Amino acid sequence: MKNLLFFPLIIPLAAAVLGLLAWNQRKLQRWIGIGATALLTLVSGILLVQVQQHGIITAQAGNWPAPFGITLVADLFSSLMLVGTGIMGLCVTVYSLADTDQHQESVGYHPLLQVLLLGVCGSFLTGDLFNLYVWFEVMLIASFVLLALGGQREQMEGAIKYVALNLIASALLLAGIGLLYGVTGTLNMAHLALRMQELDHTGTIPVIAALLFCAFSIKAAVFPFYFWLPASYHTPPIAVVTIFSALLSKVGIYVLIRVFTLIFPQEALAGQPLILLAAGLTMLFGALGAVAQPELRRLLAFCVISQIGYLLMGLGVFTSLALAGSIFFMLHIMAAKSALFLVTGVVARKAGTSWLPELGGLYQRFPLLAVLFLLPALSVAGIPPLSGFWGKLALVQAGLQAEQYLIVAAALGVSVLTLYYLVHAWIQLFWKPRPADAAELRSLTPQRRRQLLGPALGLTLVSVLLGLLPEPLFRLCSAAAEQLLQPQSYIEAVLGVIR
Repeated sequence: MKNLLFFPLIIPLAAAVLGLLAWNQRKLQRWIGIGATALLTLVSGILLVQVQQHGIITAQAGNWPAPFGITLVADLFSSLMLVGTGIMGLCVTVYSLADTDQHQESVGYHPLLQVLLLGVCGSFLTGDLFNLYVWFEVMLIASFVLLALGGQREQMEGAIKYVALNLIASALLLAGIGLLYGVTGTLNMAHLALRMQELDHTGTIPVIAALLFCAFSIKAAVFPFYFWLPASYHTPPIAVVTIFSALLSKVGIYVLIRVFTLIFPQEALAGQPLILLAAGLTMLFGALGAVAQPELRRLLAFCVISQIGYLLMGLGVFTSLALAGSIFFMLHIMAAKSALFLVTGVVARKAGTSWLPELGGLYQRFPLLAVLFLLPALSVAGIPPLSGFWGKLALVQAGLQAEQYLIVAAALGVSVLTLYYLVHAWIQLFWKPRPADAAELRSLTPQRRRQLLGPALGLTLVSVLLGLLPEPLFRLCSAAAEQLLQPQSYIEAVLGVIR
């Protein structure tokens, strides 16, 4: 059972290597990508079931005992994120069959996507802070090349901004890790949690916590570190933007929750006002940025930022219900927001543009496309009974119980703003009359139409299903939140006993 933890790393690594060996065989690369992501989804699902049945699972690479070796840990939180990673990887890989051009595939698109998934899975499974830094760098390298893969001027500009800010985050992370090792003598997360219980939380410790919070906040695009995201996300192919939106910022939030519940719970409670302020401003500035955007991809990029604020809100409130709401909302937003990006890609391919003033009247020609945009949009805005409603409801209830009324007001107000700009975008796309000077709509082959619409339809159905039947997933999220707030079980699973 412990060996199962290595498979989410072995599968994308093997797929990347096989893709490189099949460099000149595009069709084979495609099948390798689809097979690997499908297998990753299956293995992640099995791992989630095993964690449910047997509790937290750990593995030590090379049989080196913790805290000296490389530790992999799967609890409910990381297992849920792995399942989401597999599903998103599969949907984006299928969508890529029609979205990426021959040049992009010929210079390594499919192996790079697998390397990105490898970095994401490693970040979710690692039980060591230095290895977390390594997995972050794997993600950074793969994502930078994917951003610049087309070689166009605007892509290079976006990629340079992206990598510059993320290198700053990596430098802050490495500085924090170095200081933490100097204070504690360990980087194993479970061992760090034990050492932190023995140390006086003054002097260097709050500084280290602040360094790590800033580093992870840059990765997650939290206010005021969010400006790299809209500058980068509108340039690459829509498949690349979708996988970035679904996974990269979520890794940042995942690590913030993991580190500040396991290693720095005292600092999280002491810094609660600042965390909630950052969450509220992230919500607000993301929403205001989206309202001002006439281009659909930029609008959705700012919407990504706004929703990150809700995820951070759970950490700021720091209760079981709040963390459960954040985990549920994270899984919901991975599906719903990705569906919006995929539909945007179909619209741009058919209409030749994603500028809202140049679009309109698409409902009569493409009613299914209109539905596939509207349902995830309403879900993101939190309209019942769609999935976004349940995540926001849990966060609002937790905020009210903790008497954090300002962040609750911000969450509700931004939800109204989100509903406004997403419905307005839908009207601009599908309902208003088509401009007289608009370009002729392009037709797609049946095969390409299936490849583009299939993943969008699948993710929309997932979002709707989560809204209609939220209880099973929310139970899992609540159990995951309890594990986070009771780190003794994590420490025991990794170290064997409480030392």
